[in-house]
Parts: sequence; C-alpha cells; structure tokens
Amino acid sequence: MMKTSTLLKEIDSNEASNDFLVSGGCSTHDLSLWHALLELSRKRSEHDAPLLSSAEHTIPANTIICHPTTWYDVVPVISSGWAMSSMMLPNGRQQILSFLLPGEIVSTALVFGPTAGRLIQAITKVTYRTFNRSELKAALSKHPELFEKFSKVWINERSEADQLAMDLGRRSADERLARLILKLMKRLSKRDMMQGQTFEFPLRQHQIADATGLTPVHVSRVLTIFRRKGLIEIDGRMLTIRDENGLHRIASVK
Repeated sequence: MMKTSTLLKEIDSNEASNDFLVSGGCSTHDLSLWHALLELSRKRSEHDAPLLSSAEHTIPANTIICHPTTWYDVVPVISSGWAMSSMMLPNGRQQILSFLLPGEIVSTALVFGPTAGRLIQAITKVTYRTFNRSELKAALSKHPELFEKFSKVWINERSEADQLAMDLGRRSADERLARLILKLMKRLSKRDMMQGQTFEFPLRQHQIADATGLTPVHVSRVLTIFRRKGLIEIDGRMLTIRDENGLHRIASVK
C-alpha cells in the first residue's frame, strides 16, 4: 500500500501521468482538482513560465497555516498530513468545521477573496502547496473542466457545513461520534490511507469534542462505550473499526 504523502509526491513528479490516479488507490473524484492544479503548475506558457505558480511548505504540528482575517494572495492545498479548519469565539471556545486531508483546499473562500474566514491549523506535520490566487481564478475562467472540478469541491464543502449543522442541532452524542469515525474512514479509504480497517487517528479528545459540540469528558465516555461494545479499538494514534455495521446502525447512515 502506498501512503498518501508518497502518492502525492509521485503525482507531483515530472513522470506523473493522467493514468496514475486511475490505477492507484486514490479516488479520482476526491483528488481530481489537486491533480489538475499540479498539471497546470507543470505546464509552461509561451513565455516559458508555469501556467499556475506554486510553492511547497512543510510545517510542524500545531502550526497555523491561515489566520481568519489575515490577507493572503495564495490558496493553500494540503499535500500530506492532517489539518483542521475552525472558528473561535472571543472567550476561546472553538468549533472545528472540518478536518483537512491530503489533496484538499484549506478554504474555498480563498479562491475568491484574500481571507479564509476561518483558522487553519496543522494537527500533524503538514506539507502544503500554495497556488497564486489571481492565476488560479484566471485558470478557472479559461478551463471549464477545472471550474467543474472546483465547483464539486465547493458544493461538497457547503454540504458538509449543512450536515454539521444537523449533527450539532439534532443528533445525539453517539450518532455524532459514529458519523465522524465513518466519514473519516470513507475519506481515508479513498486516499489509500487505511490498512484493512485500521487508520491513523491523530485526533485528541479535545479536538473531537470541538468538532462534535461535546465536552472532552463526554467524548471519552462515548468512545469507551464504543470500545466495550466491540465497535472500535484505539491503540495510540491508530483506530481500528471492528464492527462497521454496528457503527452504521448508531449513526443512522442508510
């Protein structure tokens, strides 16, 4: 199995081809925008310059990638590692909006304006690539297929926001935790970041709490119940799903 950090580096190499994602373990739907952006950053214009400028950065865990109100002229996309997108109240309380995985734009808002409107922070060591926003906007207008790929990303981001509102407003703690685990499993599986039913799980209880609108104590209680029922097993930074059907029943996922 090829880890996603290695996978994306191969996509980023000069030898990468359009067939790589199709034949590899990643979903072409999930990473098609990433692949298209890298293709444009490799292609040269008639002036011998890339059609889309980009630069790569590597940062340690807990480092801020974007402040909510700081102005940026670039759009970051995660290459490897885990990050999170959140909003914070003046008293320090935080709501995590999403966990960001390789191949994902940190905020679609940065494509249209200079601010992300949210805090983007690394959870693990993260490598990300930044694309010039003005060039990216020009590319979207010139390449209908690229605009379509981006539209799917934007629609998915809005759909996830709607689901989060439903989770926080109407679903129980058990349902929220089961849905979070199943969503992560699905996304990681599409990126070939699972070994059977086991995947890296670098989230801490306070981060899970901030993502599900619960307290860390409540999160600990629910995860303990899940383990006792044989639904999951957590060993350090690894999580194994022992009863996927059981999690689906709790999450009410059809």
